[in-house]
Amino acid sequence: MILALIVVPLIGALVAFLAPNDRARPWVVAFAAAVHTTIVAVVIATGESRAWSDWLRLDALGRLVLIVVSLLFLACAVYCIGYLRIRAERPNRVFCTSLLMFAATTTIVVLAQHLTIMWVAMEGTTLATALLLYFNQNRRSLEATWKYLMIGSVGIALALLGTLFLAYAAIIGLGEPVLLFSVLVRRAPALSAPWLRAAFVFLFVGYGTKMGLAPMHTWKPDAYGEAPGVVGALLAGGLTSCAFLALLRSFAIVNAAGQGEFARHLLIAAGLVSMGTAAALMVGQRDFKRLLAYSSVEHMGILVLGIGIGGLATFGALLHIINNALTKAVLFLAAGNIHRAFNSKRIEDVTGAIRRLPVSGSLFLAGFFAITGSPPFGPFVSELMILIGAVNAHRYVVAGTYLVLLVVVFIGMGQTVLAVVQGNPPEDDSGYRESLLKTLPIAASLAIVVMLGVWIPAPLARMLREAAQLLGV
Repeated sequence: MILALIVVPLIGALVAFLAPNDRARPWVVAFAAAVHTTIVAVVIATGESRAWSDWLRLDALGRLVLIVVSLLFLACAVYCIGYLRIRAERPNRVFCTSLLMFAATTTIVVLAQHLTIMWVAMEGTTLATALLLYFNQNRRSLEATWKYLMIGSVGIALALLGTLFLAYAAIIGLGEPVLLFSVLVRRAPALSAPWLRAAFVFLFVGYGTKMGLAPMHTWKPDAYGEAPGVVGALLAGGLTSCAFLALLRSFAIVNAAGQGEFARHLLIAAGLVSMGTAAALMVGQRDFKRLLAYSSVEHMGILVLGIGIGGLATFGALLHIINNALTKAVLFLAAGNIHRAFNSKRIEDVTGAIRRLPVSGSLFLAGFFAITGSPPFGPFVSELMILIGAVNAHRYVVAGTYLVLLVVVFIGMGQTVLAVVQGNPPEDDSGYRESLLKTLPIAASLAIVVMLGVWIPAPLARMLREAAQLLGV
């Protein structure tokens, strides 16, 4: 069953590539996504964890991120049926194949227990995503794709150097270049401390670039702004979660080696810098899709900040992986509908979205309140846990700065979002209309976010605790 998580999207990718009909391919993607999610549910329910090798195994951290990736991909796959129907002028063979390759490579990242396999799979996500970014095939999407490839390649190269440094730390301390995650954590105190620190810095910068942490975030505004909304959702909720998982595995090794305090200082600083950068760039933003890119930068900062603080904040950061991914699905998919209805991303051209698109406009507004940490949505709970964790750890300056930045983000983001949804729409109508396939996945994602704001199911709470224990909490 574990191997089926990889095989199913790969077979789906082959079928989508060979399918002669553009209208059939989105259904292939949706079917493969539904099968993938079903297998995930069975694997987690039965407690299956091992594949044919210790190199591919499902631990508590992997289960958490796998749920996120699978649910997000299912929502985006269903949305694609309606989206690609209205984009019939674009051949979708490469797009649908790349979507399923993205699902396969992100699944490998989640399952990988060997740091080299994880690195190779992360590189695979880069190649699959680049083809998705170029779907619109215009000058701006080409520029965004090249920027993503260039900056992402630098980041993944730095992560490779960090992996090599970690192997050298194992050679010095253990006498062999071990890169199996479980072995490194178990024997971490014997690793060479200087080389381990150097490895973590390179891994942090490398995978932090894939996450979009400031100042390595410069690929995000163009990529998110020019890509279709469904691609933006997969990037903001799927790719970044996988990169964060890679960072968590690196942190677990460093923490087990007794170097956790060094790593925590770096994570806290990077988290606050990312939040501050995003807050500054959100104020006065006129492009609502680029606004969502800066929101992603902010929430990547929240994730690493929670891990850096530790304690209850770690639990909050792990919960925030789910909340952030599903809320980003709401925002990006609703933004995609609004973009198609108005043929613009600028707030000068987009007003009265709720009047023209009552469902998508309302969901976009609800997504704004959710992503800015308003009750009763899930991000409120996870962000509150991080705040309480900072206070419990007596990091009062960090807690105060964190609160101020959240307020600035709420104000800055609210100016743009309210300008989009309120008012009267322009007289020229593109003829775009909402449909069940283009709104149901958004509403379902929002429903889960609301549920996590009022109730965390016991199995999920147990999974979060087990994942936190892997990080030394």
